[in-house]
Amino acid sequence: MHFSGCLCALLVALVYQVSGMDTVIGLYGETIEVPCNNGAPKPKDLFMTKWKYDDGDLLTQLKDQDASVIATDKYKDRVSMAENSSLLIAAATLKDEKTFTCMVVAGADISEYPVKLLIHKAPTGVEITALATELEIGKPTQLGQCSTSDANPAASITWFKNKKPLVADGKGIIISSKVKVDEVTGLTTTSSILQYTAEKGDTAALFTCGALNTLSSPVSFTVTYPTERISLHVISKGPLMEGSNVTLKCKADGNPPPTSFNFHILGKLVKVENSDSYTVTDVTRESTGEYKCSIIDNAKMEDSKNITINYLDMSLSPSGKVMKSFGEGLALTLQTHASGELKVSWTKDNGKLDSRPTFDKLTYSDSGKYEVVVTMGPLVKKASFELVVEGVPVIRRVAKRRGEDGQHKVLTCEAEGSPKPTVAWSVNGTSADESPYVNGKITHKLTIVPTVNLTVVCTVSNELGQDTRTINVSTLFEEVRMDKQDSSDEGDTTKLVVGVIVGLLLATVVVGLAYWLYMKKSKQGSWKTGEKEDGSTEESKKLEEKIEEKLEENSQKVEV
Repeated sequence: MHFSGCLCALLVALVYQVSGMDTVIGLYGETIEVPCNNGAPKPKDLFMTKWKYDDGDLLTQLKDQDASVIATDKYKDRVSMAENSSLLIAAATLKDEKTFTCMVVAGADISEYPVKLLIHKAPTGVEITALATELEIGKPTQLGQCSTSDANPAASITWFKNKKPLVADGKGIIISSKVKVDEVTGLTTTSSILQYTAEKGDTAALFTCGALNTLSSPVSFTVTYPTERISLHVISKGPLMEGSNVTLKCKADGNPPPTSFNFHILGKLVKVENSDSYTVTDVTRESTGEYKCSIIDNAKMEDSKNITINYLDMSLSPSGKVMKSFGEGLALTLQTHASGELKVSWTKDNGKLDSRPTFDKLTYSDSGKYEVVVTMGPLVKKASFELVVEGVPVIRRVAKRRGEDGQHKVLTCEAEGSPKPTVAWSVNGTSADESPYVNGKITHKLTIVPTVNLTVVCTVSNELGQDTRTINVSTLFEEVRMDKQDSSDEGDTTKLVVGVIVGLLLATVVVGLAYWLYMKKSKQGSWKTGEKEDGSTEESKKLEEKIEEKLEENSQKVEV
């Protein structure tokens, strides 16, 4: 009796506290840790820890002792206590969703910490079934059913079009969902049906559905709609020009598109089945005009295109090889006929000309190959002729000069003519040099050493005629004698100049003396009249100085 009274007194002395409830979410099939007192450290005066739930106790642990399992039901082999007093439940199922309480006895206090346990499970997969075969514009159609299974809580399904969520509007988009619970596991299966009214832009759209972070494989549908518009396209390799093939292609915006069309080729009806194209071969400029295509079932639904066949005609006169004489004229005629604006360019011997050539009076330099190129866009036509200007050779100049060493003479004969003239001299030389034959001109040089005075003849000739020119050539000895005579003449001239200067000097002296005598007489007259002679004396001195300067200047000229 005494022991019982003491135990009652102990229980009365304990203070009983209950904390607010926490919630823990665990994963289905995993080991779940339920913390005691939200994981707070154990009190220093801990006496006992016990876990329990509504149907009974699970396990207890006295201070400094191992935990003891008390449960005898389904938790007997699934529960244990962690070092921090947390409850560990292995192989969690939905039946573990309940409230577990941790009771802590420390000192004179008894505290309880209830924890609500929830079990979650992600869906095992998402897939779309019961797919529609096709979608028709404007007609509500059940697109498919999206399902996901084995989830807790029940999964929410979202439909997507091109990765953007679809929101039910009760008209074009109607979504209906339902959830089914497995009687054994308690897990749920969610299914969602999408009823969708297609638009023309949905032809290439991708539809998916998803739950949580899981998406189904994308699906697409054939969207059918009637043809509302057709268009005619002209297909050709390069520009449309004579001789090419032109393909007409009729495109319709319906799905599926029409398979047969009517083509109107310059007013002629051509029916094409199981194809949308028709090819016009070997077109000409007469093929220019309006072309149409239409649907066989509806002739009013048509499209047309105006087609222009490009062409370029050109003729050049003269052509081939043209032979003309020097000084004649040549008429050049270029005729063109084209469907557009032209560009004309000329070349001579592959060199570009600034303008069209004219030949009013032909010269040898006009000879050459001429080509005209006429272009209109990508169309190009060419024509050419070769002009050859012929003429009897004519000598333009004959000249001579002494060689640089003074031991020979060089004769030059310049001539024009076509075909190329042959140059011949009436004398033989030590060496001959001929310039390149350009524009009908040729220059021939001959080096000779004449021992007697000569009259040399230069003859130029071709198959049309010849021309000659003479030149007098003196010997080298004669030229040397003439050079000496020229030097003697120059000496006589120098002597003459010196004689003239001396005569002028003597004349100056005579004039000076006469003037001096005159002034002297004048001074004597002034004495007789009693005039002062200071001024006359001064003037005499100045005159003498001028005469001396003049004599000195003339003397310098004579020395020169």
